[in-house]
Amino acid sequence: MSNNISGKVVVITGASSGLGEATARHLSQLGAKLVLAARRQERLEQLVSELVAAGGEAVAYPTDVTRADEVKALIQGALDTFGRVDVLVNNAHSIINKPPEPAWLKGFVVIAMEPYRRLYRHSSKAVAAR
Repeated sequence: MSNNISGKVVVITGASSGLGEATARHLSQLGAKLVLAARRQERLEQLVSELVAAGGEAVAYPTDVTRADEVKALIQGALDTFGRVDVLVNNAHSIINKPPEPAWLKGFVVIAMEPYRRLYRHSSKAVAAR
């Protein structure tokens, strides 16, 4: 069976715990080059240290995905470090009160989606700026 993720550059938001951390650990074992993002810098650095000690390639970028400037810096950091981004895992989340509904999202199930919308907008702007 082919391992199509080996050598790919993967950006993972929300990587400091839970599914983001588990995804990072799994993809590192498969040979992916990881760019890990979350608000908790200490947890990110600890995870990167563990992955690198186990033979993986990973870097940490403390990032609040609700801030466009930080998402742009994350993508730029990935490009500066590895030269490209092959996969973006948008796993970050935050608590919201009332998500706005842009017309293009009407009809979709809304389950705390505003953080994902912001991440998508910020990520697509950051990638388009390249």
